[in-house]
Amino acid sequence: MYCRNCGRKVDDDRELCEECEAKLKTEPVGETEKVEVVEEVNNSNTSGVNNENVNQTNTNTNNTVNNNVNAKSKVAAGLFGIFLGAFGVHNFYLGFTGKAVAQLLITVLSCGFLSPVSSIWGLIEGILILAGDQKVDANGVPLKD
Repeated sequence: MYCRNCGRKVDDDRELCEECEAKLKTEPVGETEKVEVVEEVNNSNTSGVNNENVNQTNTNTNNTVNNNVNAKSKVAAGLFGIFLGAFGVHNFYLGFTGKAVAQLLITVLSCGFLSPVSSIWGLIEGILILAGDQKVDANGVPLKD
């Protein structure tokens, strides 16, 4: 799970982000997920302003833009698959090292004789990535457009 406030990875069982110390509480609502972030605002001025709780409600739908700094590009992964799929570059990029090593070894150990096999494999995976069939990388982070 990722913090909706700062984008850092947070363990599923934690209720507080280690980075920004925001309290996370999620409530599923149909196809959207309502996320309520409650954090304390520390005002250290002496004008008599008390600390207040600030409630922020973000609604995450399927049409939102992924602003996570750790998100990989869907277009880059797809193009890597189409043009460099024989070497498994797209799978290395997305973090699927097992498939990537398999594609690389098929190409290299066969001295190129089986490279059409891994090239077609990479081409198909590249097209599927661009078509939106694969939506997350190996860490579960959604791909950005």
